[in-house]
Amino acid sequence: MGRKRAKDVIVNDVKFSGIADRGKAVGRDAEGKVYFVDGAVPGDTADILRMRKRKGVYQGKVVKVTDPSPHRIEPFCEHFGMCGGCKWQHLNYETQLSEKQRVVADAMRRIGGIDTDVNAILGSEKETFYRNKVEYSFSTKRWLTDEEIKSDKTITQQPAVGFHSPGAFDRVVDIDKCYLQHDVSNEIRNHLREASIEHGWEFYDARTHQGFLRNIYLRNNRKGQWMLTVCFNHKKDNLHIVVMENLIAKFPQISSMHYVINQKVNDSISDQEAIHYWGDTHLEESLDHVAFDIGPKSFFQTNTYQAEVMYQQVVRMANLSADDNVYDLYTGIGSIGLYLAKNAGHIVGIEAIPEAIEDAKINMTKNGITNCTFYAGDVKEILSSAFWEKHGRPDVLITDPPRAGMHANVVDMLLTLESPRIVYVSCNPATQARDLKLLAEKYDVKELQPIDMFPHTHHIENIALLKLK
Repeated sequence: MGRKRAKDVIVNDVKFSGIADRGKAVGRDAEGKVYFVDGAVPGDTADILRMRKRKGVYQGKVVKVTDPSPHRIEPFCEHFGMCGGCKWQHLNYETQLSEKQRVVADAMRRIGGIDTDVNAILGSEKETFYRNKVEYSFSTKRWLTDEEIKSDKTITQQPAVGFHSPGAFDRVVDIDKCYLQHDVSNEIRNHLREASIEHGWEFYDARTHQGFLRNIYLRNNRKGQWMLTVCFNHKKDNLHIVVMENLIAKFPQISSMHYVINQKVNDSISDQEAIHYWGDTHLEESLDHVAFDIGPKSFFQTNTYQAEVMYQQVVRMANLSADDNVYDLYTGIGSIGLYLAKNAGHIVGIEAIPEAIEDAKINMTKNGITNCTFYAGDVKEILSSAFWEKHGRPDVLITDPPRAGMHANVVDMLLTLESPRIVYVSCNPATQARDLKLLAEKYDVKELQPIDMFPHTHHIENIALLKLK
């Protein structure tokens, strides 16, 4: 465990009953004190290392499970517990789904004051290898396991390609096999690590901002094609071309390659130019009847299979007529709007990221869709009285905001618009419940449909159907 801080103590026989903040298990000790703990599952009794309070609740981690839950299973990934992803691998999938449904119901009741029954959650048919996009980071410093730190052996620090361990911006868990994306992703990542070590291509050091290789972004479609974007810290001596050519020669599955030169301190490439190097400029994927060209920086649902399930639910709840006027807020690359277009009179989409709107327009043309109009800009600024006067009152309004939910000004405008139906898609039940409480001034929540897009994680999608009172 390493040296304990002064306020860290061992607490025995904590009983865990559910899942709480950010996927941590919630438990109580014999005195009724509440703990949010990594490493436990509902039904466990465990001794824990109690840490400092955060937001009024003790944090902790499991020291020893004294009475394991009947829902506990053996994790399938050797990196479980280190990389920070797939935190629920040790909890059987049936219980994961029931816990996620309970999280939605609790948020609606506790935050939103909503007592509408929650539909049975729609689980993912694929529990592994379900993502179509994964990002890996390079680091000069490999994350060391607790066993390595405790051992008396001299450990030579090695570079790594993988995921950042939680809270470690400068160290990366070296990943051998990840179960999130098809195995080709593992092959490309592992080859690039080995080739980099062999040829002396420097790994990035986040503390000194030195090095060459920073990140790789891997996208794939259901046709078995791959898009690879490599992020470099510099392109001195055209070394980036050597890396790209090495990958092209090794992997015929790659159909599209881009690179980014990112000299900022942070890893985000949303504000950087993705330079097309080889092959196709986009990767094509279809969601039922709509085909999408996806670029290196496009936002696209990362679980293609469950995206179809989710959009089918949106269609059902929207219950469109052929002449309906539809607003699609936070439209991204227009995926929901384009999916609904054949059932509606006209779709008006708004999205803050200009590149995403360009993708939406490309995909509209690609599918021969003529009844959509897309605008780039902040929803809270574009969705105004003048906008309403120009495009008319929406018969149905779709909103799919980021995790922070909708800005208060947007909620106010929705109350002014008085669309007969609102379909609210959310990746954060807590902020969704907050917004629904505000909308309750004029709307009733008629249906709540959770969907599991990301097995073995705490993330939940939920769709709410609202009708004007």
